[in-house]
Amino acid sequence: MADPSPILCRLFDMQDTKYRDFQSKLIPNVSDELFIGIRTPNLRKYAKELYKAERDPSTGRIRQGSVLESFLSDLPHRYFDENQLHAFVISEEKDFGTCIEQIERFLPYVDNWATCDQMSPGIFKKNHELLLPYIRKWICSGQTYTVRFAIGMLMQHFLDHAFDPSYPEMVAAVQSEEYYVRMMIAWYFATALAKQYDTVLPYIENKRLEPWTHNKTIQKAVESYRITPEQKTLLKALKLPLPRSK
Repeated sequence: MADPSPILCRLFDMQDTKYRDFQSKLIPNVSDELFIGIRTPNLRKYAKELYKAERDPSTGRIRQGSVLESFLSDLPHRYFDENQLHAFVISEEKDFGTCIEQIERFLPYVDNWATCDQMSPGIFKKNHELLLPYIRKWICSGQTYTVRFAIGMLMQHFLDHAFDPSYPEMVAAVQSEEYYVRMMIAWYFATALAKQYDTVLPYIENKRLEPWTHNKTIQKAVESYRITPEQKTLLKALKLPLPRSK
């Protein structure tokens, strides 16, 4: 068996077993033995350190043959914490093209909501036009966490000044039985109601979402301080009756 990489050794040096036991309960689809147990601020800090140390200033790319390049290429990772670190390193990437390359290489191996949601590249904020074609591709992939990531990026970057009425249409068109996709759809529409209420309300009034997601959207929206009391009253009246589970 090969010796563990320097990065994996460092991760185990940061292990917090009590936090591991707590964290594993939040992500039930990942086996308990795959958690090392590293607090998120520590992982973020380590990702920043690695990226800064291993990035070649002259090219803007991670140095070939470096420990970090080897780590990013060695997929799939075994541990949840390795995936988290990978997501945080990608989020540090300063070059849009390189960032997309890394995301497209990594997304097929993302297997949980936390890694998916915590991958948030800052470079996307300045590249909305370049990002949008990738979102359109990812949202049609049929892969649970690739679809979830696409919807998350629409929610994060395209609900304010970059909003277009065609974007909620993209999300409403997603058909999935996957819990983590349906939850992200609900999260998207609840946030969209807070930011683009008049445009998005017809999706609820006209029952464009499947019933469970429809009701979850309303639940999340009425929990938001950005929704007015009058809007909350209207939304509550639009909840759908669901059949009782046997």
